[in-house]
Amino acid sequence: RVGTGLRLGPRPVAPCSPSPRSSAGMLPVVAGLLLAVAVGGRGSAAEQESPPGSRFVCTSLPLDAGCPLPPVPMQGGALPPEEELKATVLQLRETVLQQKETIGSQREAIRELTGKLSRCESADGKAAAGTWRKELGKGKDTMGDLPRDPAQVIDQLSRTMQSLKDRLESLEHQLRANVSYAALPNDLREMLQRRLGDLERQLLSKVAELEDEKSMLHNETSAHRQKTETALNALLERVSELEKGNSAFKSPDEFKVSLPLRTNYLYGKIKKTLPELYAFTVCLWLRSSASPGIGTPFSYAVPGQANEIVLIEWGNNPIELLINDKVAQLPLFISDGKWHHICITWTTRDGMWEAFQDGEKLGTGENLAPWHPIKPGGVLILGQEQDTVGGRFDATQAFVGEMSQFNIWDRVLKAEDITNIANCSTNMPGNIIPWVDNNVDVFGGATKWPVETCEERLLDL
Repeated sequence: RVGTGLRLGPRPVAPCSPSPRSSAGMLPVVAGLLLAVAVGGRGSAAEQESPPGSRFVCTSLPLDAGCPLPPVPMQGGALPPEEELKATVLQLRETVLQQKETIGSQREAIRELTGKLSRCESADGKAAAGTWRKELGKGKDTMGDLPRDPAQVIDQLSRTMQSLKDRLESLEHQLRANVSYAALPNDLREMLQRRLGDLERQLLSKVAELEDEKSMLHNETSAHRQKTETALNALLERVSELEKGNSAFKSPDEFKVSLPLRTNYLYGKIKKTLPELYAFTVCLWLRSSASPGIGTPFSYAVPGQANEIVLIEWGNNPIELLINDKVAQLPLFISDGKWHHICITWTTRDGMWEAFQDGEKLGTGENLAPWHPIKPGGVLILGQEQDTVGGRFDATQAFVGEMSQFNIWDRVLKAEDITNIANCSTNMPGNIIPWVDNNVDVFGGATKWPVETCEERLLDL
């Protein structure tokens, strides 16, 4: 049998197997080689098991040839890129571990086959080796590339397996280092495109909102312009009416009461009456040049007391304030024919009083009807002094001139408030008696006219 040589066996050995444990492809090669050697040995187990006339030939592989790695299944877009990367690395690590196990198994097989080869050579090593060289020298398709020395074969197989291990580790490192460049760009590109699309849609939506706001603002501006034009037209109409001397008072305080003669029948009457008061402030603008004395700008009478509150300048006497028939002389000087703003405050507590002219306090005093409350339900007359409630006027005590802005509060105003009213920097209608057109009636030839502006009255001081 040794002389007959080697020929192809009925079952060629595949260099690689898809099985995970033989992916390196080295165990079948070594097994084929040793089986071929074992055929040439006398008394070997291969000789007894193989049918007569059958011979085996092993095909060599290049040293740098490796079996392809099983494809790593990549998951679809169900996971984020980071999760897919982790799954890939885990699979590669599992593959490396499998390859390590395969290498260990192959080393054990190599050692076992090496022992069998040694036993074969000890029987008839020289004849088998000569026959092998003879067959290789004829140029047949045998393992002519394989080294003749079994030790070299084992060494080359070890180096091949080590090279495979290094290549697997290099592949794992490369996948770790370059996965962001090799595996993720497409996913990142799709993700960026989606985000850019979302941003573009948001931008278009914001632009549409701004366009709507611009349209609404334009409409509001048009409406505001129309309102402004309407207000300006109303002001122009009011100016025209004032220029024509129209006595229809659009504003509740834009009028004055004129009492040009000293008679006992020209007067004005306040429709509202006073409640019970424990303090008050009376303010008014007046202009008079009557002599002697300007007369009585106002008087308040109640049943049983005609002089409940009276402001009077009679004859050559100074201006006097009467409360419940008690008298206090006020340091006011207003008979120069100019507009003057006067205010008088009073409180029942110790009968304290104050007198202001043109925003400046000129005098103060006490014991003017102390602890006497002002009685309610009386009659308030402009321009006449009452001897009975609402009548029996004396022409010598009548006011001659003009007055406006007659207001009464139920408290003592602060000095700064009175100054602001006199300086035209604030408008404070009286909370008890405000100066409004429908609250003032005129009798006996007294008239109501449009009044000069507050600033014009200041210029007249």
